[in-house]
Amino acid sequence: MNDDKTMHFRVGKEDALNTRLILSKVYEALAEKGYNPINQLIGYLLSGDPAYITSHKGARNLIRGLERDEILEEILEYYLKSGNK
Repeated sequence: MNDDKTMHFRVGKEDALNTRLILSKVYEALAEKGYNPINQLIGYLLSGDPAYITSHKGARNLIRGLERDEILEEILEYYLKSGNK
């Protein structure tokens, strides 16, 4: 393994839109059930345990359709582009 080269990681535009849509639906389902959506999503992202996500409105199945790195990329990109400089 050569540590001198940086690996490239890219997510397509369509994938990003799908990730955004799923995150919105999961957020909404968590809020409807009375959970703090941010805390629950952080728990899921850190642990990978889908038990942090409610099954209400199929949210758990939706989030399982995404890779955690896709979610993190979308969050980071949104944060950096939103003017938080």
